Amino acid sequence: MVRYILKRTAQILLTLFVFLSIVFFVVNAQPGDVSNIYSLNPDLPPETRERLRDMFGVNEPLWKQYLVHVRNTLTGNLGVSFIHYPRSVSDVIAERLPRTLMLFLTATVVSFYLGFALGKIIAWRRGSWTEYTSTIGGVTLYTVFTPWFGLMMIWLFAFKAGWFPIGKFLDPVVWRDAPTDANAVFNRMILTGIVVSVVIFVAFFFTTKRRVSGARYIQVGSVALSLLVVGGAWLTSGIGYLAWDIVSHMILPVLTLALISFAGTMLLTRNSMLETMREDFVMAARAKGLPEKRVRDAHVARNALLPVVTSFVFSLAFAIDGGVIIESIFSWPGMGQTLVAAAVSEDLPLAVGAFVFVGIFVLVAHLVADVLYVYLDPRIRY
Repeated sequence: MVRYILKRTAQILLTLFVFLSIVFFVVNAQPGDVSNIYSLNPDLPPETRERLRDMFGVNEPLWKQYLVHVRNTLTGNLGVSFIHYPRSVSDVIAERLPRTLMLFLTATVVSFYLGFALGKIIAWRRGSWTEYTSTIGGVTLYTVFTPWFGLMMIWLFAFKAGWFPIGKFLDPVVWRDAPTDANAVFNRMILTGIVVSVVIFVAFFFTTKRRVSGARYIQVGSVALSLLVVGGAWLTSGIGYLAWDIVSHMILPVLTLALISFAGTMLLTRNSMLETMREDFVMAARAKGLPEKRVRDAHVARNALLPVVTSFVFSLAFAIDGGVIIESIFSWPGMGQTLVAAAVSEDLPLAVGAFVFVGIFVLVAHLVADVLYVYLDPRIRY
């Protein structure tokens, strides 16, 4: 396994270099440069525009810009953002990245959990009204026009019902005298989510793997205890009200994303389980007299997880660039809006830097999926 991981790491580095080169030339292929945004300003003389081009290095030959780009990327220096000058690209991404991670990772986990749970049910109860209702409802939401659906969610639950804030990612009044900034709270929320997820995963893994008696009670207790400890820690932290303000702004976009995307996981789980149910080991498990629930969860669902896990890992990786449409509708200033703003204003360092993060996460996701295959299917060995 170690030898395989080292080999795949070398392949990832080579692929990343090719990806970065392609991104650089594609982004630079668009006409114009950052000085174009000042071309319609009558108070800006032409010599000032040329000075800007000299300062940002966009008047250099393309091959020289490429060498500077490669050198900066290898040294971890992604350059200076044109539209956020003099802030560096890394600084801008560090500001926007936690917002996108918090929103889209939460929505991805919720949608995949909902889709996998419903996929198991409709596969096991094929031909029932549950299958027809879930399939029709899921496909309808999956194919709905996203901007319209997002605006309807805002109009219904935020404007009419008044249950959630209408937009943005925080309330300026609440944060006016805040003892810390939003990114610090986002980072602590992400860290809290990771710790809780690890604790719950360990509890579920050991109780399921070793077939501990009363496993269900242990699992439910671990979830309840984790939530209780986390809630108490945030209440006594002095910034719990800031985290709640962020959560209240997140509920509506997370709900919108989960409703739109859960159907893909549900149908993938259903098809994978229907194929697995025809295998001989499922018939052998039933012949042993095992309960139907155990046959479904421990034998069929686990072996049907391979394509679902692949889709889940890749969704987590692509969540890094955010959803441009969702972030625009809900005025969520994350990586999606950052990419759009960089492309419109021809901020080449910021656009390339954002794509660098996307490429790294996607390539690492491939490696994570390969390693997870070994755990999910004992027949797979590298």
